[in-house]
Amino acid sequence: MAVPKKKTSKSRRNMRRSHHALETVKVKENETTGELHRPHHVSPDGYYNKRQVTKAKVNR
Repeated sequence: MAVPKKKTSKSRRNMRRSHHALETVKVKENETTGELHRPHHVSPDGYYNKRQVTKAKVNR
């Protein structure tokens, strides 16, 4: 089994983890109602790309 020869320093460990941070959730405004929703997802009133794709309101 492979074993590290030297202890990894706190600085090097934290530099490796620098890409692990969570990104903020992107949101956009719905053109029909003005509600916020995630891009490329159906809006709460059932619209996607300025077309109504579902009749029922999406439950969240």
